[in-house]
Parts: sequence; C-alpha cells; structure tokens
Amino acid sequence: MLPDIAYTQLTPDLRICRVLNGLWQVSGAHGTIDPRRALSDMLAYHDAGFTTWDLADHYGPAEDFIGQFRQQLTARDGAAALDSSLAFTKWVPRPGRMTRPVVEAAVDVSRQRMGVATLDLLQFHWWDYRDSAYLDALRHLADLQAEGKIRHLALTNFDTEHLATIVQNGIRIVSNQVQYSLIDRRPEVEMRAFCQQHHIHLLTYGTVAGGLLAERYLGQPEPSSASLNTASLRKYKNMIDAWGGWALFQELLRTLSPVAAAHQVSLATVALRFILDQPAVGGVIAGTRLGVAEHRAANARVFAIDLTADERQAIDAASRSGRDLFALIGDCGDEYRR
Repeated sequence: MLPDIAYTQLTPDLRICRVLNGLWQVSGAHGTIDPRRALSDMLAYHDAGFTTWDLADHYGPAEDFIGQFRQQLTARDGAAALDSSLAFTKWVPRPGRMTRPVVEAAVDVSRQRMGVATLDLLQFHWWDYRDSAYLDALRHLADLQAEGKIRHLALTNFDTEHLATIVQNGIRIVSNQVQYSLIDRRPEVEMRAFCQQHHIHLLTYGTVAGGLLAERYLGQPEPSSASLNTASLRKYKNMIDAWGGWALFQELLRTLSPVAAAHQVSLATVALRFILDQPAVGGVIAGTRLGVAEHRAANARVFAIDLTADERQAIDAASRSGRDLFALIGDCGDEYRR
C-alpha cells in the first residue's frame, strides 16, 4: 500500500490518491484492450493503493469498466470497499442549447454506465467560448448536484478567463484538469495563482509527455512518425516540437537522468514528482494501459523521494530553456479552441 502522503483531501469528502489512474488509454487510440485483463489490472491498482480514476464519457468503454470494476470489487471485498474508490468522469458535449433535459440525460447516462447513484466528480469541458451556453450547462449541473446526482463539479481544459467567469457566476468548482509538465508550464502564468486564490485544485495530465519523458528516449534519434504508435506519443511529440524540438528535449532528459539515478527511480518518476510539488496541484494523472503495461511500482516511488533544492533548480532551468508556450499557444486548453 501507499503511504499517507500519497493521499490528499481534494474536498472534505473526497480523499484522492495524488497519482490518478488515467483511462484515456482505453479509448481505442492506444491499441487493443482486453476487458478481462483490464478489469484484473484495475483491481491490482486498487489493491496497490491507487484508488482514484480519471475518465470521460467519450473514452470508449471507460465508464463501463468502472461499473464492472465496482461490481467485482463489491463481490470480492464487500460494498464497504467502494468507500475508498473514486471515479472522476467528464462530460464533453457539443456546443449548443443546454437545457435541463439535455444536461440531465448526459449525467444519467454516466451514472448508469458507472453503476453509481451519485457521480463523485463531474469534469465539464466546453469547445467554443463564443457560445456562452456553457454557463447554462453548469447551472443545470449545479442543480443536479444539489439534488444528489453529482457530488462535486469540476472543469477540464478551461482557461483562466473563463474559469473566473464561472466563479463570478457563483458556481463552485473544486478542480480544473489541465496539461502541465516540464514541457508545458502554462498553468504557472495565470491559472495557478487564480486557483490558489479560489481554493481550486489542478489535476494535471501530460505530465510524463505520453511516455516520452523516459529512459528509452534518452540519447536516441528523433522518432519517426511511424514509431509514434499511440495517440499520446503523437500528441506530446507535437508539444515537444512546439517547445523546442528533439535536441533540446535531449538536454532535458540528460538533466533528469542523474537526478533519477541518485534517487534510484525512473525519469518519469522525477517528472511526476516535480509537478506534484507545484502549488495548487492536487494530483497528477498517469495513463494506465490496462492489461498491456503497468507502472504501479514506479508510480509508488513518487511518494518515496524528495527532490533537493539543487535538483529542482537544475530541472527548472532545463525546463525553461524552451519556447514560451503561453505566448505561442495561449492559456490552458487554448490548443483545443484555435
């Protein structure tokens, strides 16, 4: 099991593991997933202490996997075992008129698929800020929260300006899921300070750059497009290109390598620890390729190391040697609205 420091109170009634299990990898863009092996792996993650899941309505069978996992966990350990398991889903609607029936129907589908009466945390995404109906959707979600169908409301990939608009409209948001890594530090420009001021946590993804922040890429030539065989690898290779390219990325890996060796951990573990230590960060999301590959032991080591001041300084300098992605792309999530 993980130590107590592996957990934090996202809210008084949500005690999360600070390394969340990400289920984008079951959406179909990362290879074939065997459902039987996937569910066995989910139980293994839970048993190891990784009790918090991140998913979405459009991540293929992710919500169904949660429902089946809950059934298996209950059958094995009893209903009380569910108290320690959390599943944070997302609703990603197409922009358009957001009526109460439209919103409630989407929430009910997720509840049914996941086998829960109340969603632990619903993370809302909106594609087009020119359509202000996102506020209507959130007001309906707040009503459903008051009625007990949702425990807490959250966002994914909202920028600081529109997060502020939501807060100003009196809608309580507990977290915003954003890309945050040694490559992409845009949350530090505006988002982080606003979240600290309003007691909103950041849940971060892309923190190991889809697996590119790893030993296997240290000292290696730039990978071909054909070798980037998952959606994550392709997505974060594009981020590396925007940040400064493969040669500069090698400098970052060379900086991380002796730090990882000194702590007897992987490069990915160091990358996760660095972001986990940043203000406002409640948790980091580590993708889980269920039944294909697992990193439970490596992820557990995140809670066994403390980076020294000199190590943090060296990593920070290497991370900041690339381009300013805030100036290049915009605030958090703006890459989805260009």
